[in-house]
Amino acid sequence: MGLRTEILPAFYQDSVVLMRISAQVRARVSVREVALFMGTPANHALLAQAGLATAAGQAAGPNDLIVTVSADDERVAAEAIGTVKELLAESSRSRETAAEYRPRTLDSALQALPDANLAALSIPGPYVRDEAMAALRRNLHLFIFSDNVPIADEIAMKQEALRRGLLCMGPDQGTAYLGGVGLGFANVVARGRVGCVAASGTGLQAVVSRLDALGEGVSHAIGVGGRDLSEAVGGAMTLFALDALAADPATEGIVLVSKPPHPSVLDRVEARLAAIPKPTVICCVGAKPRSPGKVVWVDTLQQAADAIVAAMAGQRWDSAPLSDAGQVGKCLRSLAGAGCGGRRILGLYTGGTLAYETGHVLRGVFGDDHPHRILDLGDDEYTVGRPHPMIDPRTRGEMIVRAGDDPGIGVLLVDLVLGKGAHASPAAPLAEAVNEARRSARAGGRDIAVLAAVIGTVGDPQGLASQAALLEEAGIATLATNADAARCAAMLVHPPLQAEWMREMA
Repeated sequence: MGLRTEILPAFYQDSVVLMRISAQVRARVSVREVALFMGTPANHALLAQAGLATAAGQAAGPNDLIVTVSADDERVAAEAIGTVKELLAESSRSRETAAEYRPRTLDSALQALPDANLAALSIPGPYVRDEAMAALRRNLHLFIFSDNVPIADEIAMKQEALRRGLLCMGPDQGTAYLGGVGLGFANVVARGRVGCVAASGTGLQAVVSRLDALGEGVSHAIGVGGRDLSEAVGGAMTLFALDALAADPATEGIVLVSKPPHPSVLDRVEARLAAIPKPTVICCVGAKPRSPGKVVWVDTLQQAADAIVAAMAGQRWDSAPLSDAGQVGKCLRSLAGAGCGGRRILGLYTGGTLAYETGHVLRGVFGDDHPHRILDLGDDEYTVGRPHPMIDPRTRGEMIVRAGDDPGIGVLLVDLVLGKGAHASPAAPLAEAVNEARRSARAGGRDIAVLAAVIGTVGDPQGLASQAALLEEAGIATLATNADAARCAAMLVHPPLQAEWMREMA
């Protein structure tokens, strides 16, 4: 096997450009892996974790680009590196000849857009603080897509934003909506009455997509980043965002979406929500209410949307094990012949919060020591040298194909997340991989039941109905909520649950 590295010194490139070129090289040259990273300490660690670190690469500094290729032999690896350099040169030429003006500094950007009030950052984590502070000094709100930002930097940025009365959304924030404008991975939803505060990306997408299906829209959805509700950050931006939505006349109901906060932070958040005179719902997946009160606590992302819509209508909301028993029953009937009772569930998710929610549902059914495996493929260990799986589905496709050879797997759980910034047609490669996995399973005298939670709206560019139809044609049962998909999977591997849950819904 050939593992070859070349360093391009003082050659900073945006991570989105590097991800795109990595995917292009894999499509052109027969290689095992292509990794393009700036030589930051965090990226060196990721390369080592993935088995792609080399002695040559270790010499790269934060401003140097590391090009590492794993191939069957040295010749192919060298050819791939040559292709990388060609594509980088093409990218540089296209930027230089582009008709549109591309400012190189924050000040020149503000000269071109003097009324701008927000800066979006997608740069290596160690560089975020300086650029963020510069933007805050110019009274710009922040949307920070970057990850690997030191927590001390996050605290400093958020304290400075609070001092100036500005939003600091992130770091590692994938989605937000301000004034009806979507940022990052955003579904197409109407402007409406519900305000959201979210420490996640796909969790927020699931909530706003459900709101859209219920005929409601979003006033603002403020992302705060996955660490905001930690003990160290203290919920700084969450509390600020809740106050902003409470004061916003266009916001009539408020939803908080997060994984479990630190207990000390949760106390402050609950107290702040309780003081807001508007209907409020809290969905901290896996957390329990600290004290009873007017705040409505829910257990799943789907319930968060359902509960706030009911609260704004002055109606009582009752939790139920399933949001759509009819659709779940249809899926169970369509998959009845798969014969997966007693076997394991494998969940392969592009959305981290969706994966976490599925794990929470299964723990509630089977206990903490259940044998089922739920993976977040957007985690760093799966994205070394690759785009996020919502952009490039290749990693998940490969894992799905391998699942067809595992006789212990009875149910495959996946998500399909639509919206701006995501793959143009994620259903097509997903269906192709499932078909191949099923062929392998059937050759061994087995079958696999496949369930997909489809997160999207009718306005999304991929086409909600057409994407669901592609999955259905491949024998993949589709459900509109992730919790329903997880519970349907649980019923397939443990059939006695069917009578219990379906009876409750009757």
